[in-house]
Amino acid sequence: MKNTQNTKPNSARSERGQSLVELAMSLTVILLLLAGAVDFSIAYFSFSAMQDAAQEGALYGSINPTDTAGIISRVRGASTTPVDLTNETAVGVVVNLPGSTCEGGVVEVDVIYDYPISMPFIGAIIGSQQITLNASVTDTILQPAC
Repeated sequence: MKNTQNTKPNSARSERGQSLVELAMSLTVILLLLAGAVDFSIAYFSFSAMQDAAQEGALYGSINPTDTAGIISRVRGASTTPVDLTNETAVGVVVNLPGSTCEGGVVEVDVIYDYPISMPFIGAIIGSQQITLNASVTDTILQPAC
């Protein structure tokens, strides 16, 4: 008679190894999704700060439409976190007065920033390690009356 118990692998032990491999694979995917959600949240928070800064500049521009240096100064002074708006090389501010600079006209303020993506492998998928965020606000000029 042959002893078949010695040739049979321990099923509980082999299942433990299988569970460990499944955990490692699942945990990798879950951590990548979590990192993506955190990165997206920080990008959205940055965009929100840029939008608020553009609104601040447009509000100032609705009262002083010809003072473009003052509008840009208000935008740059609005926030330093999470985006350092004072950094002129990283953040662009564009002021546009498409029509009349009198009451009833409009002032447009654009804030542009290249947000660096920190999540790995996304750059290979989208073709760049940064996303351009563009916050734009249009406001009505309130004065001077022409």
